[in-house]
Amino acid sequence: MADQGKNGILLETGTNEIEIMEFTIDENLYGINVAKVREIMMCQPVKPMPHTHPAVEGIFKPRDTVITVVDLPKYLTGQEHRHEEKDLFIVTNFNKMHVAFRVDTVVGISRISWADIQKPDSTISGGADGVATGIAQCGEDLVSILDFERIVAEIAPETTIQISEVEALGTRERNSNAIWVAEDSVLLSKMIRESLERAGYTNLRMFPNGAELWHALEECDPEHLEQEVALIITDLEMPQMDGHHLTKLIKSSKDYHKIPVVIFSSLITEEMRRKGREVGADEQLSKPEIGHLIGVLDELLGLSQK
Repeated sequence: MADQGKNGILLETGTNEIEIMEFTIDENLYGINVAKVREIMMCQPVKPMPHTHPAVEGIFKPRDTVITVVDLPKYLTGQEHRHEEKDLFIVTNFNKMHVAFRVDTVVGISRISWADIQKPDSTISGGADGVATGIAQCGEDLVSILDFERIVAEIAPETTIQISEVEALGTRERNSNAIWVAEDSVLLSKMIRESLERAGYTNLRMFPNGAELWHALEECDPEHLEQEVALIITDLEMPQMDGHHLTKLIKSSKDYHKIPVVIFSSLITEEMRRKGREVGADEQLSKPEIGHLIGVLDELLGLSQK
């Protein structure tokens, strides 16, 4: 169950560890999960596009692929940021999209435990409107982990969860199956809750990370477990405990292993699917596919929705 990372570090599935790529903007340290990074490039000429978000610089086309470029300094500060020849593009791949983010420098990569990433309080993160999902201790440095999914969702709302997919399913019966959801993004947690409730799943319990869900699960009475939790949906990237580690704990437990676990993440690639299978996930879906998620829930819970 080992995997060789992009930078030669040996990664084992389900160990609750993450590789953080550190970069700077105006001498402030920020971080992104290496799993989201496709490559680092020197900045390229960008073709502006009309009627886009103010932080969208435009597009460029390396190796026959058109990629949107986001001016991350401008997005974070709301101010114009002088572009330098030494600026870098962090080209990302998540939610089945490629997006490049302009940054000043890339510092390096740190491998740390998710337990070393703390959820920022509202005074730092901006509450529901914040874009920092965690504060990581990387050596002697504190690094703000940005919510890149939220950034892209704000810039291009059509690329994220669409309530219209749920509405297209038509009238559905209400049911009382207890579904637990681990999702650290305040925005996406709200969208998932709203989508599932519209689909008839009204008995929901939301958790900001895998650790809190696991602790709540340990407090359940094993004799009446099915009444307390019928199915678990988990993100992968979360402070304290990630989705792979949470799934591994559940599926290796004699009390909880029968609970269906669905990984719902922006990081569903073939490599991540393999890791999910290794830890015992019942299903794995890419995060924008909310209609597909509802169909999977219906199937796993044995419901015949029309």
